[in-house]
Amino acid sequence: MKIAFQTDVGQQREDNQDYVGTFTNDAGLTLAIIADGIGGHQGGDVASTMAVTHMGHNFEETNVQAPIEAYQWLATQVRNENQTIIEKANKYKGLNGMGTTLVAAILFEDKMVLGNIGDSRGYLLRNGEFNQLTEDHSLVNELVKKGVMTAEEAQTNPKKNIITRTIGISKEADTDISIYRLDKHDQLLLCTDGLSNMVSDDEIAAVLSSDFDIKAKCQELIAQANQAGGPDNITVLIADNTCQEETN
Repeated sequence: MKIAFQTDVGQQREDNQDYVGTFTNDAGLTLAIIADGIGGHQGGDVASTMAVTHMGHNFEETNVQAPIEAYQWLATQVRNENQTIIEKANKYKGLNGMGTTLVAAILFEDKMVLGNIGDSRGYLLRNGEFNQLTEDHSLVNELVKKGVMTAEEAQTNPKKNIITRTIGISKEADTDISIYRLDKHDQLLLCTDGLSNMVSDDEIAAVLSSDFDIKAKCQELIAQANQAGGPDNITVLIADNTCQEETN
């Protein structure tokens, strides 16, 4: 598995409240994780950093070897981190109301465990077909599912950034987690909404299908989001199952 990632402040923000990392456990499995912080001042930055670093460190200490173990581990970790972030927010006035989205994948040779909470996304490119695997936990997505608006209308709705689930803020941290097959030559993309709100699925798929190496693909996706206005922080992580080399 070859992995590359990049994060960028974008064109209109002063601070980058996204955080990204990869971690390897005692069994040689990889956790790839992205968080997009929510909250004024430094709150969002603190929450996203906490989620990634805490869960990454904890994963490195595990010997998780099977997908069902990874599934259970991820669900437990999100609940625990939710409580930790709430406790810190309650302790420090400047951090009140902080939280973070999360998208994370635990990667096996032929399977992956993928979890998300909020509107950071996971996509898969397989045999030229590009599909979103995760479902946004957002107000506009709920309205789309109810038939109140179309997916196209949701893209430009002024309330599209209102999310309905987070780590932190609420005592409940309901994470969607699934186990997927991984085929040779599959490419997994994890990203924050700074990419998905500004670059279309077709444009993302074209970059992933290109002959660029995966580090250059990350750079190109961020460049396209910035060229489209870059109103938010942008973070992308690509995992390419073609080979076993790993890089940052």
